[in-house]
Amino acid sequence: MSEEKTYDIKKRAYHFSKAIVNLISNAKFDRLYFSIADQLLRSATSVGANLVEAKAGSSKKDFRNFYAIALKSANETKYWLCLIRDTEVIEIDREIIKGLLVEVDEISKIVASIIINLNKE
Repeated sequence: MSEEKTYDIKKRAYHFSKAIVNLISNAKFDRLYFSIADQLLRSATSVGANLVEAKAGSSKKDFRNFYAIALKSANETKYWLCLIRDTEVIEIDREIIKGLLVEVDEISKIVASIIINLNKE
């Protein structure tokens, strides 16, 4: 990810989603592996979407639930990125995948820490 990191988790997740969309749109892969690319796209974009949706939550519990879903999506995204990295079924520069894994790991840690702090209240 070439863009400067922001402290706003929603913006950071949005930039991550954009990076995944661009990655998938420029990647070369056999149609047989379309479902892997599709799953990666769905889970990665779900992170930011759930963080934004949390703001519209009707209660603190609702807010916390959307953050929990975002965390699950971030963890799923790690799985798909690792699978692509380790099987090489989609032609993508390993350094790009490495950078995306670092970013989604950081995002997931931030989201997890927010959830922990919400649970303390």
